[in-house]
Amino acid sequence: MTVRNTYEYKKGPHSVYGFRTGRFDFGINTTFIIYRIGGTLIDAGPSNQWPTIKRVLKPLDIHTLLITHHHEDHSGNANRISKFKSLLPYAPLLGQEKLAKGYPTPLLQKLIWGSPLKVQTQTLPETLIINEGTPSQAEVIAIPTPGHAKDLTCLFFPKQKYLFSGDMYISKSLKYLRSDENLQQLITSLETLIELDFEILFCPHRGIVEQGKQALKEKRDNLLNMCRQSQTLMAQGLSESEIVVALLGPEDRLAKISKFNISKGNLIRQAMLYNVKD
Repeated sequence: MTVRNTYEYKKGPHSVYGFRTGRFDFGINTTFIIYRIGGTLIDAGPSNQWPTIKRVLKPLDIHTLLITHHHEDHSGNANRISKFKSLLPYAPLLGQEKLAKGYPTPLLQKLIWGSPLKVQTQTLPETLIINEGTPSQAEVIAIPTPGHAKDLTCLFFPKQKYLFSGDMYISKSLKYLRSDENLQQLITSLETLIELDFEILFCPHRGIVEQGKQALKEKRDNLLNMCRQSQTLMAQGLSESEIVVALLGPEDRLAKISKFNISKGNLIRQAMLYNVKD
C-alpha cells in the first residue's frame, strides 16, 4: 500500500497538502485524498489504507480531524486517528450516531474501502476556529449539503476562499446514483454552495479544482439538463429503461456488481420526476 499521488496548494500558512491512497486504482472513485491545513485533517480515509495513512501522519502534529460525512472512505480511520493523535474528531450531528454504533457496508464498497471502525465524535459546530494560536489559524463554516448523504457537510473557509466539498463534486457529469441518494436535495445543495464566495475546491476524489465555483455550476446545469431530457423522452412515451439507454447507455457491470445499489436507472428515475424551474 503506497501513496499514489501528493497535492499542494500554496497559500502561505494556509497552504493545503494532500495525499491520495487506495487499494485499487480504477479511476478517481476508487482512490481517496486526505487533505491537511496546518494541524487539521479533512476526513480520515478508508480503513484498508491505514498502514499508509499512519506512516504519512506519524511525523505530523495533528490535533484536529474534521469528518464531512459518515461514508466509509471519509470516516474509515477516524477511530485510529483519534487514538494515534489523541484527539476527538468532529462530525456532523446527523452522522454521529452511525459513526458511534456502526452501520453495514455494501459488499462492493467494503471491497474498495474496507469497513469503518466505530468512533465517538464531537458535534461539528456551525463555525469553528482551527489551528488556533498558530499562523494557520482559520475560521471554518460548516455548510449542510444533503443529497449524497443526509449528513454530508462541506467546509467553507471564507477568508481563504476554500471549499472542502466532501462528495458534492467528484465530476461535472453524473452517470450513476446510489439508491439512497436524493437528486432533489443534491441540486438544492449545489445551489447553496454556488452562492458562497469561494475559488478553490478541494475534492477528495477529483483533487484540487481551481475554478471550483464554475465546476459546481456546470455540474448543476448538467443535472438540470438531464432532468429536462429525461422528461422530454418520457413525454414521448419512452420507458425508464429506454431513457437510460438513450441518455447514458445500458446498465453496465458496476450496476450488476453492486446489485443496482449504484446504477444509471437510479439517476434517471429521479430525473424524470424532478421539478425543473425554467
